[in-house]
Amino acid sequence: MRKEETGSPGHVESLVTDPKRVAERRGQILRAAVKLFSEKGYYTTTIQQIAKEAGVSIGLIYQYFGDKDDILFLSLKLVIETYEHEIPPRLEGIEHPVERLCVALWAYCTIIDGLREATVLAYRFTKSLRADRRDLIKEGEFRTNRLLENCVRACIDGGFMRPVNEYMLVYQYVMFCHAWALKHWAFQGRYTPGQYVAEGIRILVEPFLTKKGLAALAALRRRTADFTHE
Repeated sequence: MRKEETGSPGHVESLVTDPKRVAERRGQILRAAVKLFSEKGYYTTTIQQIAKEAGVSIGLIYQYFGDKDDILFLSLKLVIETYEHEIPPRLEGIEHPVERLCVALWAYCTIIDGLREATVLAYRFTKSLRADRRDLIKEGEFRTNRLLENCVRACIDGGFMRPVNEYMLVYQYVMFCHAWALKHWAFQGRYTPGQYVAEGIRILVEPFLTKKGLAALAALRRRTADFTHE
């Protein structure tokens, strides 16, 4: 997580000063909190229940968090920052715009596959944060969206995709990726993650490609099994 300045909306006070220890303990507590918030809801989950689930004392939790709002905020912040930090490395070395867009969607969906509970939590309880912290979560989402916008813009600039409303199309991509968590109960018996992404590319990328873009997508499908229906 980014180090936030003391007094800023994103700062969560800790009585422990060792950064490594803080990261480890907070991770342990946040994993327990996400599980309980998802199962029981934010408002009915108590600090005592989180402590029991995490296998720590209530007092220890208060060494790393001021209150339950701090725990919820860092849970949601971790989700957003995971998207933001893990998608770019998966695009390293990929130059072709169509391939970058497809791989970005693949990366986003597979990251969400590992954060399904936390992704659903973000939809349900971001509104429970105080306003300044909600704004930080929104800003993080915008940064992730810009990664996808850049991929779409490169496809358009390269003549691989016809001009579109980039902002709206990117939100269709975001909703598609999030739906793997939000509607996992409906999709899990029908598709593997790879099949789900392949269908999404067929529905949300392919119709917007030019002849040149379609040729590039066909070449990509011949080279990788990730974006086929197999």
